[in-house]
Amino acid sequence: MSSPSGVVIVDKPSAVTSHQVVGKLRRLLGTRKIGHAGTLDPMATGVLILGVNRATRMLGHLALQDKRYLATLRLGASSNTDDADGEVTPVADASALTRDTVDTALEPQRGDILQVPTTVSAIKVDGKRAYALARAGRASNSGPAP
Repeated sequence: MSSPSGVVIVDKPSAVTSHQVVGKLRRLLGTRKIGHAGTLDPMATGVLILGVNRATRMLGHLALQDKRYLATLRLGASSNTDDADGEVTPVADASALTRDTVDTALEPQRGDILQVPTTVSAIKVDGKRAYALARAGRASNSGPAP
């Protein structure tokens, strides 16, 4: 009897890597042939699309180009990893900002934009994840320097 094939949709929690999700599913289903339609950074939560056995062939068609992001940010602060996991440093007093000022400043980020991966993205640089390089104190050249 052959192993089942199909697509599995996972709501990936924060602090879990896409690779860890694949590993857990491999153990649960007893198969090695599992892939995903796009890595999510460890800190990110969201939909992870997995293909099992013969369904891995479909993953290229399921890796959609249009994505939406919901983020929470802290105005007046920065971190050494460009995310909430890094060491936060105050850089400015943001208490006088108004909603209109923030909306105006964010206008260029609305609509279709070309995303530049951050220093802590999951892309690979010289065979290592950019977020691992950033947390080790090395710039990955994938985006802004830490």
